[in-house]
Amino acid sequence: MARNAEKAMTALARFRQAQLDEGKMKERRPYLASECDELPKAEKWRRQIISEVSKKVAQIQNAGLGEFRIRDLNDEINKLLREKRHWEIRIIELGGPNYRRFGPRMLDHEGREVPGNRGYKYFGAARDLPGVRELFEKDPAPEQRKTRAELMKDVDAEYYGYRDEDDGVLLPLEAKHEKHIILEAVEKWRSEKDVSRTEEEEDIYKVTDHKEDDDDDDEGVDGDEEGAIFTAHVPVPSQREVEEALIRRKKMELLQRYASETLQHQSQEARRLLGL
Repeated sequence: MARNAEKAMTALARFRQAQLDEGKMKERRPYLASECDELPKAEKWRRQIISEVSKKVAQIQNAGLGEFRIRDLNDEINKLLREKRHWEIRIIELGGPNYRRFGPRMLDHEGREVPGNRGYKYFGAARDLPGVRELFEKDPAPEQRKTRAELMKDVDAEYYGYRDEDDGVLLPLEAKHEKHIILEAVEKWRSEKDVSRTEEEEDIYKVTDHKEDDDDDDEGVDGDEEGAIFTAHVPVPSQREVEEALIRRKKMELLQRYASETLQHQSQEARRLLGL
């Protein structure tokens, strides 16, 4: 009995001594950083948070933990990072160093932030989760539009077609096509002229002789007016020829007024080919 009591007292003494030495009751980190008023303790809690974040970042690298466990770990890491920022602000308020500016940021660089997600980051295997991988896929860059100054650099004489004849290919083709068009116009004009000749034209200068077979009517007509016939001693043009002459005259007046010398020369050459 005495021996057991001695053992109990010895164990109790050791337990009590451990409480006195270490405080036994482990001090918990305050829920709010504003509750801490001592700079050494604030730095202690910051270091503790960094240790927890580093352990969880190492755990989340394992893709075999499962989707739900990975998402929970990622949420816990983001929560600890927010808490770390609160303690860093509190340290500045207590007169300590500014860790937000000079402190290491290795843990922050481990994660990737989705634009417009208010600072939420994905670490390790969380970046390959369904629905997260698509967030990091970059859209193709939009096509870069040229400025007005860049577009004007390409505008020269060739752009407006002033150098199309320099290669010696266009002019022979244009001459060949022009000759073909002129021949077609000549053939069309000749066919129309042949058709007009076959048609009977009305002579506007013809004088009709009104004779009455009735004997009674012949008696009432004067002898001077009877049998009046007009004879033309010069060739009189038909109505169609008069109209064509007027049209040609009007065209020549318009050409002389508005057309250039080159165009007039081309018109005269075409008329010469057409036989007009």
